[in-house]
Amino acid sequence: MALPKEFHDIAKRVSNWGRWGADDEIGTLNLITDEVVRRAAAEIRTGRRVPLALPLREDGVQTGLIPGRINPLHTMVQINQEIFGPGTVACSDDAVTMGLQAATHWDALTHVSHSGTLYNGRPASTVTAHAGARFSGIGTARHVVSRGVLLDVARARGVDRLPGGHAVTPEDLAAAEELAGTRVRAGDVVLVRTGQIQLYLAGDKHGYGFPSPGLSIRTPEWFHARDVAAVANDTLTFEIFPPEIEDLWLPVHALDLVEMGMLQGQNWNLEELSTACGETGRYAFLLSAMPEPFVGGTGTPVAPVAVL
Repeated sequence: MALPKEFHDIAKRVSNWGRWGADDEIGTLNLITDEVVRRAAAEIRTGRRVPLALPLREDGVQTGLIPGRINPLHTMVQINQEIFGPGTVACSDDAVTMGLQAATHWDALTHVSHSGTLYNGRPASTVTAHAGARFSGIGTARHVVSRGVLLDVARARGVDRLPGGHAVTPEDLAAAEELAGTRVRAGDVVLVRTGQIQLYLAGDKHGYGFPSPGLSIRTPEWFHARDVAAVANDTLTFEIFPPEIEDLWLPVHALDLVEMGMLQGQNWNLEELSTACGETGRYAFLLSAMPEPFVGGTGTPVAPVAVL
């Protein structure tokens, strides 16, 4: 099915192609300036640190739906081995094989393409089997430290968890922004809580993946209008799944990553953060969410931390 006119109309309105020059590879991360980070540091009041990553484990969130996106396979490659001879210091080493988007992660701008193109008009063919992403791989996203804002849509709508068929709309985001008592501003990283990850934490990984609430095709314009640097949420698919428009798969991915050049993250555990923000009445914080610099990678595991 060809992408519909509605998609292309939104794409034109949110496109950042050329905004930071023809050679730009990092998109909206350009909005995280030194001044943005300095102001973000001022959000720290107590020093309380809230981890937002799921544990990396063999029984993680992946169910086999996406070929090759495997949960981490952990192997010991040496155990208490005296590699420099008998009586020397002994070493234990291990190795991991996993899909880079398997657990809590960032999607690089090259994670999806549409109409044969990637962010800033580069051809999708620049992603190859041997080198990965030639441009805009996750290794180019060298710093993701900024002001974070939790938009707790579930709490704003008076529920612990949004139902599986709920498409998070701009109106939902505005309601959560009002609950937060702060306005999302340029360079912020927005975390959208649906409560969906509660299913995975309770042991229901299939229910976690499908059906799932998620961002509506209407939300990219909301983030574009506020010059948001990146968005992450607590679902497997980021956008509503199954899609809100029949047979239109991953349109929000395409609008965010390809058109806006905006990193997006999935499988973030926002439950403890929701509790902490609710207790303090403060929904803004310093967020450190540094990508692992895999050269050519189209995604990366991340261990984000919110500092309140």
